[in-house]
Amino acid sequence: MSDQFAHVRRMHDNRFPYEIAAILPGEFFVSSEPMIVYTVLGSCISACIRDPVAGVGGMNHFMLPAPKEHQSGDAWGGESTRYGSFAMESLINEILKRGGLRQRLEVKLFGGGKIYEGNIDVGANNASWVLQYLKTEGLVAQTSDLGDVFPRKVYYFIDSGRVMMKKIQRVKNETIVAREQQYQQQLVHEQEASDVTLF
Repeated sequence: MSDQFAHVRRMHDNRFPYEIAAILPGEFFVSSEPMIVYTVLGSCISACIRDPVAGVGGMNHFMLPAPKEHQSGDAWGGESTRYGSFAMESLINEILKRGGLRQRLEVKLFGGGKIYEGNIDVGANNASWVLQYLKTEGLVAQTSDLGDVFPRKVYYFIDSGRVMMKKIQRVKNETIVAREQQYQQQLVHEQEASDVTLF
């Protein structure tokens, strides 16, 4: 296993046959081994992408489309993958580095829920952005479950492309809201400083 993903938490669940990599906002994970990638989404988006022929795939988890000043060059990876513009490229590039081909990529999208009160629908903005990104890149989402008002738990099986998704009732999502709000405040502060199987 590459040291690149050594920071990603691993766990086992008797319901599943493979090791699970649990990713947080701003993280992504790629493997050419049969594994499951898991995350919990509120207004954030996760893209699940794989090359079924090469047997390599993974998932990202991002909160905002792009930083105010779109960076390039050495900005890939690390903290920058919190932004969709970097998270998508980082995930796709890592799959291609491990033998995947762009024309064979299978894409599935999840998240973008409206879990905050207020006028700005962060989830809808994220969903709109990622769909436009795919269009620009000549990619098509094979499956998507975007929008609505529910957070989602997503399990992505890299070997088969299968997804298990559970929508979480609003009454139970205070922790997710609090986590995303804290994360979003951190991003805003840094920006100011640096100017589908249901179960």
